[in-house]
Amino acid sequence: MNDIRRTILWVIFGFSMVLLWDQWQVFNGQKATFFPAPTQTGKSPATAASATAPVPITGIPAAAAPVSAVPGVSNVPASDAASVAPAAGGKKERLVVSNDVLTLTFDTEGGSLVRSVFARYADMNDTASGFALLDESSSRVYVAQSGLIGVAGSNLPTHKTLMTVLPGERTLKAGEKQLEVKFESPEVGGVKLVKTYTLQRGAYDLTVCHEIINNGSAPVSPQLYLQLVRDGNKPPGESSFYSTFTGPAIYTEAKKYQKVEFSDIEKNKVDVEKQASNGYIAMVQHYFASAWILADGIKRDLFMRKVDNNLYAAGMIAPLESIAPGASKTIDAKFFVGPQEEKVLEALAPGLELVKDYGWLTILAKPLYWLLDRLHGFILNWGWAIVALVLLLKIAFYWLNAKAYASMAKMKAINPKIMEMRERLKDKPQEMQLAMMKIYKEEKVNPMGGCFPIMVQIPVFIALYWVLLSSVEMRNAPWILWIKDLSSPDPYFILPVVMTLTTMLQTALNPAPPDPMQAKLMWFMPLIFSVMFFFFPAGLVLYWITNNVLSIAQQWMINTRMGVPPQFNLPKFK
Repeated sequence: MNDIRRTILWVIFGFSMVLLWDQWQVFNGQKATFFPAPTQTGKSPATAASATAPVPITGIPAAAAPVSAVPGVSNVPASDAASVAPAAGGKKERLVVSNDVLTLTFDTEGGSLVRSVFARYADMNDTASGFALLDESSSRVYVAQSGLIGVAGSNLPTHKTLMTVLPGERTLKAGEKQLEVKFESPEVGGVKLVKTYTLQRGAYDLTVCHEIINNGSAPVSPQLYLQLVRDGNKPPGESSFYSTFTGPAIYTEAKKYQKVEFSDIEKNKVDVEKQASNGYIAMVQHYFASAWILADGIKRDLFMRKVDNNLYAAGMIAPLESIAPGASKTIDAKFFVGPQEEKVLEALAPGLELVKDYGWLTILAKPLYWLLDRLHGFILNWGWAIVALVLLLKIAFYWLNAKAYASMAKMKAINPKIMEMRERLKDKPQEMQLAMMKIYKEEKVNPMGGCFPIMVQIPVFIALYWVLLSSVEMRNAPWILWIKDLSSPDPYFILPVVMTLTTMLQTALNPAPPDPMQAKLMWFMPLIFSVMFFFFPAGLVLYWITNNVLSIAQQWMINTRMGVPPQFNLPKFK
């Protein structure tokens, strides 16, 4: 009766842990898995209104420049209204430009980039459409902006200034290598800003040339700002069972990669480098990222701040040298918007590949990804490349696993003697403990001998988990038959069921712990753990199944070699 009560308590404990996990996800701003709140299909009128209009100049932090140089929308002097409103008779327009991998939408207000669609990556909810990362609509805000900040109360062209787009091609034609799109502002404070975006064939990065022309009668010393503005919502469709980072990040040579949660910006707890002369500012989410990159040697102030009800800005401000009347100055920046393809990111800028975040196991994850990529180049199927990689890891760790399974086989061989002793001394716990230690010593068995070799391998397999979870190459990648996307859960739950069965088989092959309560727990925990795999991407479940099957095969072989016939230790719930 006592065992039954304890078993019930363990079941309650297990389900409590799952529910606690669910509430922890909610606490961290993700959707609940088991008791989700009703989905809000639209924003409040106030928020929706702010989403359809470009973010105001208040996205630039006042601390980066004199307060008078960074006016908010509400306190712009009437005489300077032209800097934040379209000129008389003008109107905003949207311009669509594309190369072979990107379709970009620009707004003539500020020449800002307000939408990006990737031709090679389908939308998960509409596979006929490309995936949109940047977007400015009633439900989402994620845009890239740039402009000038004046000093001593002067106003210069900003991302709110209505610009003219110059004539030119809008689609990269066959045989051409690049395409230019040019925006020209009116004179504001005697200064004209010309932005030229250059798209390259097959590239997700754009060169953005800012030409500042001083047509006034006095020298000007402007500051160029580059910023990314987005809402604080998680990407649509993100699973509650695995958490990936969404938010801004900064990279500098001094402090390397620093990512910041939106909640930290909300609480004014941002602790990142404020000034640098190298690096980039980025917005990161699962599989995709955007980043502004300035050349090394250009001094810049770095900032992150909240600019609206649910909008956050991250960017950099570069002070420029004085420009004499009638003179001009050009400063180039690079803007990346695309998938987190590791080799592409490495080639663009130092540290940019770190937006593909492996966490604290990066030192192990990077070589694992390199090996996985090489295997895919040979096999040409990401699913089979995962199987091959796990097989190679099992071969590499064969001797460690052999020691672990040999220890388990010895434990299984003396298990009848242990069980007989426990039954005989069940009312004398101290004598039982001494007798058990004596048996272990006589039989030269280390009860922990099967654990340590396996624990050594755990960091490697956790690193592989993050490689598979983070690699955009898994997105829309088929394996066999019904598995059309390794980044999405198995639609028929076949792989999770197989994974659960292999986990149970592996548990049954292990020697049963002498303590009945431990024996029951040994069955409950894998079953509870397996529930999560019904919501995991198919690629991750495939990796785990492969690992289980190879472990079972090795354990069976070693047991047979040691003269300990494999047997199934089924649970006894009574």
